[in-house]
Amino acid sequence: MKSILSTKKLTPSQKNLILGAGFSVVEYDAIQIEYLDFELSDTLEYLIFTSKNAVNAFLNKMHKEPNESADIKGLLSLKAEQLGVQDYKCFCVGPKTEAILLENSFKVINASDNAKKLAHFIVNAYKNERFIFFCGESRRAELPQIFKENNVDFEEIEVYKTRLNTKIFKQHFDATLFFSPSGVQSFITQNTLENTLAVCIGETTATEAKKHTEHFTVANATTVESVIARAVKALN
Repeated sequence: MKSILSTKKLTPSQKNLILGAGFSVVEYDAIQIEYLDFELSDTLEYLIFTSKNAVNAFLNKMHKEPNESADIKGLLSLKAEQLGVQDYKCFCVGPKTEAILLENSFKVINASDNAKKLAHFIVNAYKNERFIFFCGESRRAELPQIFKENNVDFEEIEVYKTRLNTKIFKQHFDATLFFSPSGVQSFITQNTLENTLAVCIGETTATEAKKHTEHFTVANATTVESVIARAVKALN
């Protein structure tokens, strides 16, 4: 039986997509997210999120009481009108990021496939507005660079850190699923990509995988399900 390693914990339905195709699966979280403390401006209007981790960090900050940590599972259920989030105009990357914004009653102006496309959309349609860009400490440079080149007024706020959760695997896997460049970095710290197919969620993740192997493929869409589908098709 062929085997697949997922560098992200899967939902039961996602796991069943692999098992139902006749493959075994091992799963773990290759990275861990740590929310940072940060100051929120009183004049929030145009917001940019390039990952759902940034959205969750923002929600965590909004819901947190002074000197009291918030439970991310509980905070998502609070009423949007208590926060005034319906007044924010959001721009984001990826369907998962868009989904969590919409679930929390944010208004999404544009959801692009990647940060470069999002930056060009904003430059073409909203160049004269002021933006707050919520990101992780290891964010890619494309969006800020394009903004600077086109004189877009923006403030960048780091809202989370990515920690590598390294683990040694002695078992051989026919395919390894990667969902971020950091996930690749975490896995490769203790393992190699020799004799396994690296299945990547997007081009930025594939760029990192290419540093370590020639055997990689990219999913058709930036979703976990699409990564799984690509792996199943490749292994069949």
